[in-house]
Amino acid sequence: MTIEELLKSLNDHQRAYVDLELWDKATNGDYMLASYHLVPNGKKNILQAACEVASESSTGTNFPVKTETPYARLLNALVYEVDPEAEMVKIAFPWRLFDRNGNIQNIFTYIAGNIFGMGDVKALKLIDVWFPPVMLEQYDGPSYTLDDMRKYLNVYDRPILGTIVKPKMGLSSAEYAEVCYDFWVGGWDFVKNDEPQADQDFCPYEKMVAHVKEAMDKAVKETGHKKIHSFNVSAADFDTMLERCEIIRNAGFEPGSYAFLIDGTTAGWMAVQTLRRHYPDVFIHFHRAGHGAYTRPENPIGYSVLVLSKFARLAGASGIHTGTAGVGKMAWTPGEDVTAAHEIRYFTDMWHTFEQSWTKIPPQDEDLIGINEIDKKNMEILIDDSWRGIKKCCPIVSGGLNPVLLKPFMDLMWNADFITTMGAGTHAHPDGTRAGATAMVQACEAFQKWIDIHEYAKDHKELARAIEFFEKK
Repeated sequence: MTIEELLKSLNDHQRAYVDLELWDKATNGDYMLASYHLVPNGKKNILQAACEVASESSTGTNFPVKTETPYARLLNALVYEVDPEAEMVKIAFPWRLFDRNGNIQNIFTYIAGNIFGMGDVKALKLIDVWFPPVMLEQYDGPSYTLDDMRKYLNVYDRPILGTIVKPKMGLSSAEYAEVCYDFWVGGWDFVKNDEPQADQDFCPYEKMVAHVKEAMDKAVKETGHKKIHSFNVSAADFDTMLERCEIIRNAGFEPGSYAFLIDGTTAGWMAVQTLRRHYPDVFIHFHRAGHGAYTRPENPIGYSVLVLSKFARLAGASGIHTGTAGVGKMAWTPGEDVTAAHEIRYFTDMWHTFEQSWTKIPPQDEDLIGINEIDKKNMEILIDDSWRGIKKCCPIVSGGLNPVLLKPFMDLMWNADFITTMGAGTHAHPDGTRAGATAMVQACEAFQKWIDIHEYAKDHKELARAIEFFEKK
C-alpha cells in the first residue's frame, strides 16, 4: 500500500494519533522521539497498528472516549514517519506526558509498557530514542563518572582492568576476599560482586565487606596502587538496599575505593535513581542481568541494548554493561554493543536512528561545539559547567573476554574509555588468579605498545601461559 492508501485506511480514532507532516518540526523540543520495528498481526496494516500503539502509549485506548478534552488531545503521541518496507515507524511523544521529577520508570510505562501486550502487533521492538535538550534538563544524568574513577586510580590511556569473582556463588566471606587480594596484587584495578551476590548464609554481607576492606588495604600497601571494589547493594526493599550502602560507607573505605552495583533490570529504575540521588559521590554500577529477555535481536517484542543504555545514562548510572560485541560469550554484535557503548560514552554521536546530543543548551552554541571537539579527543568534559549537558556513562564490558580477546575487542571499540571485567578470563589461568591478572596486564601493555601478544609473550611467562590455555578453547 502507498502512504496515501495507508492514510485513507484510518478510522477517526486512529487519525488523532498520526501527523506525517510533523517530521520537520519533531525536533523543536516539544517531543521525545522513538523508533520502533513494528509488524502488525494481519488484521490491521502497519499505519493502523502504529496509531493504536501511539494511542495506547499516550492518552488513548482502543475507542474514542467522551471524557477527552482539547488539552488532553494535545498530549497525543503522533506517528510521524512510517516505512512499510522496512517495517519501521517513528512516534513523537510530547515529553510533558512524563512525570516531571525525572522519573525513568514512568517513561518506560508509556513507551515500553502496555503496548508490548497489544493484540494488534505481532512484533514491536523499541529500537532507539531521542531526547530534546529541554527534556534532558529534567533528568539527573551521571554524577560520579569514569573520569573521577581514573583520577582516583591514576590510570589513563588504557581501560580500567577488572574482574568478577568466580565461582559466582559458594565462597565464604574470607574466601571471597582472598580472590580479591590475589587479583589486586596481580596488577589489576577493579573487582566486582557478581550479580546474584547478596547476604547469603555462607557469605554474610557485613563479613564480606569487612574482609574485602582488609584485603584491599593489604593489596594497596603491597602494590602502591589504589584499588576499587563494586558491591552489589540490590535488596528486597529500598531500606535494606540503603542499609547495605551504609555498611560499606561505615567500613572505613577511602572515598573512591568502592562502587554501588545495582541489578537495574531486575531491581528496577526506582532503585537505580534512588542510589544516584542518595549517593552522588559514588560510582553507580548498573548490571543489566535479565535484559536479554527484551534486547536479543531475535526477540520480536522488547527494546534494544541501545535504548536500555541510553536510559541508564539519563537515569544517572555511572556505568552500565554494554556487552562484548560478539567477541566474548554473549550473543550480540558490534552493531548493537559498540553502538550502545558509543552513545553513552560520547557527548554527541550518530550511530543509529537518531543523532543524540546530550546537551541542555542550544546545539549551535559555540561553547557546545568546543565541548564536542574536546570529547572526541577522549578528554574530560563538563567539569565545572555541568549545566551544559548530561555527563558520560561508562561502558562496562564483560562476558567471556580473556587476554587473547582483549585486542580484538579494543579494535572494535576504537577507544580505551571503558571498564572490562573478566571472570574466567582471569581465574581460569593455569597458574591461578594472580597469574591471570598479571597476564591481562601484560596483554594490555602489548596493545599499548603496538606489539603482537605472541611476540610480547616471549618475555612474559604469565601471558604465554594464558595464550597457550585460551587459544585451545
